[in-house]
Amino acid sequence: MGHLPALIQDLALILMAGAVVTLLFKRIKQPLVLGYIIAGFLVGPYFKLTPTIADNQNVKTLAEIGVIFLLFSLGLEFSFKKLMRVGGSASITAFVEILFITITGYFLGKMLGWSTMDSLFLGGMLASSSTTIIIKAFDELGIKTMQYARIVFGVLVVEDIVVILLMVLLSTVAVTQQFEGVEILLTVLKLLFFLALWFIMGIFLLPTVLKKTKKFMDDETLLILALGLCLGMVVVATQVGFSAELGAFIMGSIIAETTLAEKVEHLIKPVKDLFGSVFFISVGMMINPEAMVEYAVPILAVTFLTLFGKLFSTTLGAILSGQPLKQSVQVGMSMAQIGEFAFIVATLGLSLGVISDFLFPVAVGASAITTFTTPYMIKYTEPFYNFIAKLLPDKWVNRLNRYSTSTQSIQAESAWKIVLKSYSRIAIINGIIILALSLLSTNFLLPFVRTRVEGETLQIIIVLCISLGAAAPFLWAFMAKRPNNQAYKELWIDKKYNRGPLLIVEIARSIAGVLIIGFWIDRLTSTQVALLVAIPIMILVLVLFSKRIQKFYQRIESRFITNLNAREAAAALPVGSDRKVDFRPDLGPWDAHIVEMEVNPYADYIGKTLMQLAWREQYGINIVYIKRGDQLINIPGRGNRLLPFDHVGIIATDEQIQVFKPVFDTRVDLTWKDLDISDISLEKVLVDEHSRLKGLTIRNSGLRERTNGLVVGIQRENERILNPDSSTVFEWGDMVWIVGERKKIMQIGKEQQGVQ
Repeated sequence: MGHLPALIQDLALILMAGAVVTLLFKRIKQPLVLGYIIAGFLVGPYFKLTPTIADNQNVKTLAEIGVIFLLFSLGLEFSFKKLMRVGGSASITAFVEILFITITGYFLGKMLGWSTMDSLFLGGMLASSSTTIIIKAFDELGIKTMQYARIVFGVLVVEDIVVILLMVLLSTVAVTQQFEGVEILLTVLKLLFFLALWFIMGIFLLPTVLKKTKKFMDDETLLILALGLCLGMVVVATQVGFSAELGAFIMGSIIAETTLAEKVEHLIKPVKDLFGSVFFISVGMMINPEAMVEYAVPILAVTFLTLFGKLFSTTLGAILSGQPLKQSVQVGMSMAQIGEFAFIVATLGLSLGVISDFLFPVAVGASAITTFTTPYMIKYTEPFYNFIAKLLPDKWVNRLNRYSTSTQSIQAESAWKIVLKSYSRIAIINGIIILALSLLSTNFLLPFVRTRVEGETLQIIIVLCISLGAAAPFLWAFMAKRPNNQAYKELWIDKKYNRGPLLIVEIARSIAGVLIIGFWIDRLTSTQVALLVAIPIMILVLVLFSKRIQKFYQRIESRFITNLNAREAAAALPVGSDRKVDFRPDLGPWDAHIVEMEVNPYADYIGKTLMQLAWREQYGINIVYIKRGDQLINIPGRGNRLLPFDHVGIIATDEQIQVFKPVFDTRVDLTWKDLDISDISLEKVLVDEHSRLKGLTIRNSGLRERTNGLVVGIQRENERILNPDSSTVFEWGDMVWIVGERKKIMQIGKEQQGVQ
């Protein structure tokens, strides 16, 4: 008998345990993550009543792969553009909450007598909330369409990227044991540089490659390519000095900007679910019940901090961002739990060997408690707000609401703000590319040339020509490209007040560009050669060939922008139109906001015109667009109809949506909705004295209603009528063929016999 590797035995045990426990958890409607953790505990070394895995190392390897694919999948759902769109409100709320809970988590660890590293990782574990649990609770309570839910989802997006950055910082601190501010600042700058560089290069190259090879891409090839790109970026990230998780997340976010993002997300889901379940089961295997009892006090302390610390900090952040008091409380009550990232952060600490084993049971215990409390906290946001409103003096509540209104009113961007943002974008993007090319020229190109070319002067000339030639378009953009927007044109026309400051900006960035060139050349040769020869020649080249360089840069920029907006354009561009549509999710200081809802295929209002529905008159809502496949109906008229699976943009307040949503979700009462497909069959009915169909038309006979079926044929002596018209009259002896509910068709003759 052949030997079965321990890996296969362990995988069989893990997956069977996970399947059984998650079936139970689905039955009791609890999060699957908790089910996986309990399954892991059951097959772990601390539970003696069931079989235990044979090789821990194999499971750890599979768990690491699970983390990689979990973060790759998270990146596919994330995208950097989504981060840019979440707005200032969500960003401010998230940063206030993360800063508060991370610092208080650290000090809580120190109060409990933990080491500095344990305390740091505790703060990192508490930094994120659970997207899965929040979405599940919102779905069950039917409040995903409320305005504050938009802020919550925005905060979750920001939390995801910040926790990724925290993981990189924690791993750097753990490895170097350096806690100095300068070291951490350099790590952050290095991280931001590589994030931006990977994103810029990825968006420029990857969508173009996918577009060129699209005709060769079937599902199998696309899946293999996606997994290869993910693991390839993991290798690159670890080579540069970052974590594998960061590489997976970055590649996912790059693919998220392509038109194949949804398809990749669909294909990768089974892989993510498989390895993700192994990861969470491996987390459960580390649970020691004795340790949980021993550390019951820290578990309760962390739970208390999570519930009330996150409630306070998130509410405070929402208020500071300009949200009304009620909406701020709603956001705070929704975010009070520990997310799945806590386990990933703890796994990172254990893999680096810098944290204690007890952090896992603490994280799991606090996570389990807050998972069960989340739905109740969301459900009772209204009573809690009423309690707070009564507790606070009226003048405080009024001042907070006035602050919200004034904050919203100053969010409109001035012309100078728009122009300065454009200048900053030009400088940052091109500066990052120039810096990357500089590093490549000094660290890779120069050593390569030195091994193949003799003579130091010739080596320097070759490196300068190649590297500065490649950088010329970006140097030109850094020094001379002007913002291409109306705000810049308006300011430039105003000579008296704005021309002078704009000229100062232009001169300042030209000087900065010359300094960059000088610094670059100085790293390759002497300062004297740089000042007297190389810099003048480079500036002369930029001036003489500025038009050609400009055209080349514009081609590069055009491709980048096209790739960046490809997914959005494909989704929002109506057929036969080149108009781009941007539906903003909020309307500034007003309480109304746009909610997109999908028409249920069984809705009772399908086919009716908007005038017949009269929803605006009855419920005060307005339909601002209808998306039907690739077609967009913007500001639909009274004669437009709603069809199955239409995506309808509705503008309304939270109160109006709560009243209107049950109307929108109303379904036709279908008596056959619980039927199995085997109950639908082709049966025949004879027109005789029992069926009493003679002389009736198909329409008047009521066969459709009585059988939930359709008359598909009539055999009349030697004549066969296929798909007869509804006005066809039944004659004596006709054999009527009906597709419908078998039992009801068989009852037709019996009912008539009973009547006789």
